[in-house]
Amino acid sequence: MNSIITGVIAIAVLAFIGIVPRNKLIRLNVSVDEAWAQIEVQLKRRADLIPNLVETVKGYASHESNTLQAIVDARAKSTSATSVADVAAADGEMSKALRGLLAVTENYPDLKASSNFLALQEELSSTENKVSFARQFYNDNVRGLNTAIKTFPTNMFVNAAKVKERPFYEIDDPQDRKAPQVKF
Repeated sequence: MNSIITGVIAIAVLAFIGIVPRNKLIRLNVSVDEAWAQIEVQLKRRADLIPNLVETVKGYASHESNTLQAIVDARAKSTSATSVADVAAADGEMSKALRGLLAVTENYPDLKASSNFLALQEELSSTENKVSFARQFYNDNVRGLNTAIKTFPTNMFVNAAKVKERPFYEIDDPQDRKAPQVKF
């Protein structure tokens, strides 16, 4: 009788030892999904600001059509990207295009004084900060998941949890690693 109880306890302990790491991997995977969703929300917010920003600038700087078109093109790419690498590349293009637009606006004092433009500038600055924080949150969660996948004992339960390593959110151009300077 004691050996049966000991056997049942041993099986229960082994089952518990297997459940905890598997559940940890699943929780980490869900956290990465949540972090990715936050990036998408912030990039959508930024993409939604772009048409208003372009229209405001157009009224003051209509002959800057190349710069404005670069913004429109970058926005189109950013809204259609799906993979982490594609989204990061589109995000980099958008940051570059916004830097160009903001550089152009330096030549238009009336634009810089416009209350609409100032409100959009503040909203864009806030959104850029949120995008930056969302990227960091995502990468922190990816680091946690990827570390758990590679370390003992959780690495023994990767297949059972049906998780795999996730890519970090990286931008290729070092200039793109900075949020656009929004200073007027």
